[in-house]
Amino acid sequence: MSGADSLSPTRSTVTLRPPTPPAPPCPVTLPGTLDAISARDVLDGAARTLLEDRRPLDAEDLAALAVVPDDQVVELATLAHRVRLAWCGPSVEVEGILSAKTGGCPEDCHFCAQSSRFDTPVKATPFLDPDEVLNAAAETAALGASEFCIVLAVRGPDERTLRRILELVPLVRDRTGLNVAVSAGILSPGQAMRLAEGGVHRYNHNLETARSFFPEVVTTHSWEERAETCRLVRGAGMELCCGALLGMGESDAQRVELLLQLRDLDPTEVPVNFLNPRPGTPLGHREAVGAWEAIRWIALFRLALPGVILRYAGGREITLRDLQAMGMTSGINALIVGNYLTTLGRSPAEDLQMLDDLRMPVGALTGTL
Repeated sequence: MSGADSLSPTRSTVTLRPPTPPAPPCPVTLPGTLDAISARDVLDGAARTLLEDRRPLDAEDLAALAVVPDDQVVELATLAHRVRLAWCGPSVEVEGILSAKTGGCPEDCHFCAQSSRFDTPVKATPFLDPDEVLNAAAETAALGASEFCIVLAVRGPDERTLRRILELVPLVRDRTGLNVAVSAGILSPGQAMRLAEGGVHRYNHNLETARSFFPEVVTTHSWEERAETCRLVRGAGMELCCGALLGMGESDAQRVELLLQLRDLDPTEVPVNFLNPRPGTPLGHREAVGAWEAIRWIALFRLALPGVILRYAGGREITLRDLQAMGMTSGINALIVGNYLTTLGRSPAEDLQMLDDLRMPVGALTGTL
C-alpha cells in the first residue's frame, strides 16, 4: 500500500440540504369579478353567517368576498368592523416590540434585511444587555401597552440563547407588569415547553404566506416546519401569534389559501404586515401594496378570522398612509406602536391620538376563536 493510500480520508465540512420540494398547487379558485347585485348578496350572506349564526365563513364565501368590486370595499370594511365589535368588543391591544438580537440570521427569507445571505445595511449585533431590554419594556408600559415582544433574528434558539430568554421573561414581567411574548424562530418540543413553563405569554411565529407560495420566498426551511412550530406553541399552552406578510408576489387566491391555513392553526393573534421593500433583499424591487388593496385584505382577514386579535404591524405606514384610521375601522383591533425590527414606525403619540379620535379604548385582549 502506498503512503497516499494509507492517509485517512478527508472529512467534508459541507452540510448538504435536500433539494427544495416543489410547492403544492394552490387549492383555492376565485370566481370571476362579481357585479354589484351579486356582491351585495355575498356581503349579506356573510353578515348573516358571522353576525346572526355566529359561524365562520367557508372557503367559497371567502373566495367570493375576495373579488367584491373596488367600489364596494367600503361595505366590505364596514361589515368587518361590525364583526370585530360583535366578536371581540371595542378594545384595542397595544404592543411594543424589541429586536434583542439583530441581523446575522442564516435563513434566506427573501423579504428580510436581517438575513446574512443578503448585502443589506443591517449588520449582525450581539444580544442586548438585560438593562437595555428592561428600559425598552418600561417605555412600552408607559404608553399603556399590555404586551411586549422580545424578537431574535435566529433560525431557532440554541441552549445559550434559550437560557437568556428565560432569564429575561420574568424580569420584564415582574418589573413592568407587561405580558411578555417571544419570537425566536423554529422550536423543538422541549423548547416550546420550557418557554411556556418560563412564563412566555405568547409566541410569535408567522406563516408569512400560503403553503403554495412559500418556496418562492424561503428555501432554507419549509412552510411545514413553521406550521409545526405553531402547533408546538399551542400544545405547550402558550398563546399563538401567527401572521402574514402581504405584497411578495402572491396571488389573491393564495391569500385566501393563507387565511384558511391560518384558521387551521387556531392563533390568538394575527399580525398583518405589508411588504416594505428592503434594499439588498431579493424583494427589494417590489412596489408596496396599494392602500385600497390593503383595506380590502384587512377586512378579509377579519371576516375569515372573526375572533382573533388582528394587529396592525410592519409596512402599514407606507402602504396605508392617510388611511390608517380607516384600517382601524376595517377589522383591526390591535397595533404595534413605535418602531419595528429594522424599519421606522409612526410615533406612539400619533397612534394613541388616532385611537383617541376613534374613541377606541386601549386594553388587553385574548382571542375568542
